[in-house]
Amino acid sequence: MSTERYQKVTDDHLRRDAFLYVRQSSLRQVFENTESTKRQYALRERAVSLGWPIERIHVIDTDLGQSGASAEHRDGFQQLVSEVAIGHAGIVLGLEVSRLARNNADWHRLIELAALTHTLILDEDGVYDPAYFNDRLLLGLKGTMSEAELHVLNARLQGGMRNKARRGELELPLPIGLTYHPNGSVVLDPDQQIHASLRLLFDTYRQTRSASMVVRRFRREGWSFPRRIRRGIGKGEVHWGALNTSRVLQILHNPRYAGAFVYGRTRTGRKADLTNTQVRVAQSDWQVLIREAHIGYIDWDEFERNQVTLRQSANGFGSELVRGTFPREGGGLLQGRVICGRCGNRMRVRYQRVSGRLEPYYVCHDVSAHDAGKPCQSIRGRAIDGAIGALLLETVGPAAIEVALAVEDEIAGRIEQANSMRLKQLERARYEAELARRRYMNVDPANRMVADTLEADWNDRLRRLDALQQEHDRLRQSDHRLLGDEARARIRALAEDFANVWNDCRVESVERKRMLGLLIEDVTLVKSEKISIHVRFRGGRTTSLEVDKPRPMALVRKTQPAVVSVIDELLETCTDQQVASRLNELGYTNWQHQAFTARKVALIRTTYRLPSRYERLRSRGLLTGAELAAQLEVSQTTIHQWGRQGLLRRQIYGHDHRCLYEPPGDVVLVRGAGGSKTTRATVVAPATGQGAM
Repeated sequence: MSTERYQKVTDDHLRRDAFLYVRQSSLRQVFENTESTKRQYALRERAVSLGWPIERIHVIDTDLGQSGASAEHRDGFQQLVSEVAIGHAGIVLGLEVSRLARNNADWHRLIELAALTHTLILDEDGVYDPAYFNDRLLLGLKGTMSEAELHVLNARLQGGMRNKARRGELELPLPIGLTYHPNGSVVLDPDQQIHASLRLLFDTYRQTRSASMVVRRFRREGWSFPRRIRRGIGKGEVHWGALNTSRVLQILHNPRYAGAFVYGRTRTGRKADLTNTQVRVAQSDWQVLIREAHIGYIDWDEFERNQVTLRQSANGFGSELVRGTFPREGGGLLQGRVICGRCGNRMRVRYQRVSGRLEPYYVCHDVSAHDAGKPCQSIRGRAIDGAIGALLLETVGPAAIEVALAVEDEIAGRIEQANSMRLKQLERARYEAELARRRYMNVDPANRMVADTLEADWNDRLRRLDALQQEHDRLRQSDHRLLGDEARARIRALAEDFANVWNDCRVESVERKRMLGLLIEDVTLVKSEKISIHVRFRGGRTTSLEVDKPRPMALVRKTQPAVVSVIDELLETCTDQQVASRLNELGYTNWQHQAFTARKVALIRTTYRLPSRYERLRSRGLLTGAELAAQLEVSQTTIHQWGRQGLLRRQIYGHDHRCLYEPPGDVVLVRGAGGSKTTRATVVAPATGQGAM
């Protein structure tokens, strides 16, 4: 060792401790690359030769198996930096700069602290004092080269992986339900329970178009779902548990289930705290996408339809409009297609129970949700749905069906092109099968190892040819049915039957929303004196409607003036019970379309301050039983008895026991039996008219 190196080590350095930092990048290197570890531990002898006693040489080896790309999770490096910062370290020993750090930020921070505390740095090449410019410059260059070396190594590894991924040969971890065959191909999991669970998940989503509905069905039926342990204890094992929405979404977003090989779906990013995170990449930016690379549970077309549905279902608050929200349960016909005419945000459907049934309301509460303000608009949806339904029935007519048939003719040409491409694919499959047959026929039968492989390949080609032939025949039959005269006749007949289908109570609201979505893009509502409805059809055509604003509940419950007038007229000659019976005979009902009763008539009479039957009779001068008994100087019992016998005229105003009597006429004496007693009586004509007995 040169004299200059000894001159850098001073008594001040020797009074402080020496710290040896030992690191390997991975646990595999720790177990396999043992020579590097021995060389790092051997640096203690260098420290002893420089004057440090062995007991004051501290070895920091807690970072064995940790990458040096970042100081994160490297507790040993953090401890070393702390010892340098507080001045406990006289010298830091490392086999090379890459052992200490492969990141310039971490490396220069250590150099800066070492320069401030006059701490030396030793590697395999020599001793450096960061306080000197030349040494600091050399250490900085070594750190840059170490970082560049890491970049080159990563670039080589990533380049090899990308090159292998472009061929679809890169072996990546497969999701549950897929596994690698011993020959390296991807096959379905042989476990039939796992296979059936995934099939059931995709089938349920195909029917419901809702991840939540898939979870509800699994939980309602008590089904479990598999999950494979990726790391740690039990790695590779399959555990069964409850299914949740995030798991369903993860499966639906994974293109491997559609038989596609994908590389570059995510990239590594940094958070504000410099920790790594995985950032999802848009499909258009994926580095590698190979469709039909292996067998899958669904095809690629269904996978793309699922992605469109999932994006539409992710509609949340905000001004961004999401087209064509998938129809869900509920009576609101315009769910997902209503736009507020005031603020331009999408309106949501809220259901409220009115008169025992759920009524849809279209509400724009974006302002209330974000700015704690009042909702822009809240409109009852029954009248609007009725107007849109009538407009739809007018639009879907024979002319529209003829336009659809014209489009069908254009599609027929495309179908013929697709059929031509399928024939070419079928011809190539026949050639490959024939080629495999010739290879098998030319092999020596005694060489069974080669013959068996060629025979298996021939059988595989034949199975593939048979599958293509069956698929071709099926598609040809489907195209023939689609373009046949019978199908066209059914389409024309639909113009006449559409109204019956639309108004059929057996048709679910979800199906009506789907039919509406084929023609209408969106509907804009503006609530003022009337409700303005602006409809935008698919293709750009627009139309406007107006409907009356729903009346307040107070007006809805208000009795019609005509009914009040009839009640006022009937009260002249009828009691409340008789008025209710007469109203029911005339076909009148209340606001709830219910029949009238005496109690309901009394409530209307009180509300509109109509004189009762009793008040009307009293205003005509009719007397009560007590008043007439006092006038005739007889008991009330006698008055009521004379009324029942028809000797006095009376008018019923309640039930049979509530009545009023007309004023008396001439009074005569009536002698009792045996002539022992006389009473006074009123001479009346036989009682006739309303209320007479």
